[in-house]
Amino acid sequence: MSPGDVESASPNNTEFEDDSMRRKFIKKVYMILAAQLLLTLGLVSFFVTSDAFLDYVEENPFLLLVAMVVLFVTMIILACCSIVRRKAPMNYMCLAIFTFAQSFLLGVIGARYDARSILLTVALTALICIVLSLYAMQTKVDFTMMGGFLLVCLIVGLVFGILMIFFYSDVMMMIYCSLGVVLYSIFLIYDTQLMVGGNHAYSISPDEHIFAALNLYVDIIQIFLCLLHLTGSDN
Repeated sequence: MSPGDVESASPNNTEFEDDSMRRKFIKKVYMILAAQLLLTLGLVSFFVTSDAFLDYVEENPFLLLVAMVVLFVTMIILACCSIVRRKAPMNYMCLAIFTFAQSFLLGVIGARYDARSILLTVALTALICIVLSLYAMQTKVDFTMMGGFLLVCLIVGLVFGILMIFFYSDVMMMIYCSLGVVLYSIFLIYDTQLMVGGNHAYSISPDEHIFAALNLYVDIIQIFLCLLHLTGSDN
């Protein structure tokens, strides 16, 4: 056995390699997430300030349905098909299509609000997400054990949202969005700890950088939307 083989079999070296791989994984996830958020911010800024875009969407409302179908299909593919989300460049293409569809819908929603409200909500979302991410990395509380509880809360929230279609009121919307901010804030901590790994009960494989970025992106977008409904002023 060579000296190199002895070193690679050392527990300390294995731990170092695992930590190094995890750091590279975290860096890659945040780079992908930053690209998604920059694309979303750029497209939403263009859509919100473009009267021609709004007129075109009003004349072709089927675009909203197409965007929602594309959003749903790409999310299901990325969430359920591990072969697709682990194989480049297909995984990046799928994620880019998902991000573009989400940005399109955000642009349509954002057009209902004035620019000052959107900027305020972006700032609040950024502050909340940065603080929660730092908390998730530093706290000794293991949020990765809360997967089942968060799933139940998500299902209850979806049912509540469906009921609001038939029994809408401003008070219910305020309650719904407030609870949404809390729920997706916990989701953000949960997904961040899954990405970080370490001493937590569960973690995401370093091969799942697309899935980790998708989770964090969805959490941030949902926090933004709930805050926008709470703090935004309609045009």
